[in-house]
Amino acid sequence: MQSSRLEAIITRLKAMLSDDSEIEVRRFEKEGVEKCIVRYNKESESFELEDLTINETFQFDDIDLVAMEIYELIQ
Repeated sequence: MQSSRLEAIITRLKAMLSDDSEIEVRRFEKEGVEKCIVRYNKESESFELEDLTINETFQFDDIDLVAMEIYELIQ
């Protein structure tokens, strides 16, 4: 059985919550092509997802919702 991609995404997002920086950044790619950039702002306790495929930015305050959006982009 193949390991869960969604679980791997959530693990990376949770790591962002525990880092000491005010703003944490992670990049997600598929086959070497960057699909999105995710930033976590500790002050506002929210995620910002920059979708590089359509050049738009979205705000999330729920880790599950941002994980699902990332999953869809790299699927």
